Amino acid sequence: MKVLADLTIVPIGVGVSLSRYVAACEVVLDRPGLKTQLHANGTNIEGEWDEVFAAIKTCHEKLHEMGAPRIHTNIKLGTRSDREQSLDDKVRSVQEKRA
Repeated sequence: MKVLADLTIVPIGVGVSLSRYVAACEVVLDRPGLKTQLHANGTNIEGEWDEVFAAIKTCHEKLHEMGAPRIHTNIKLGTRSDREQSLDDKVRSVQEKRA
């Protein structure tokens, strides 16, 4: 099943600056079968359910390896059974209605 996810991972106990942890997760998410869009408060991910969740698990593993003792993650998900829809489709649909 294809899923669109909005992922925010926050390592806890590593200080104030989190950009190196975000960058490490972006490297993990840059894999075949996934499309990502980094935004100011997280990353949008498009892909097959199992691949998306495997990547999220790997992000957690990577951040723990980097020394994060705790990680808080928020995930928003969307699936459709009536038709395929991409991240670009969703954005385009809203932009067309603004015109």
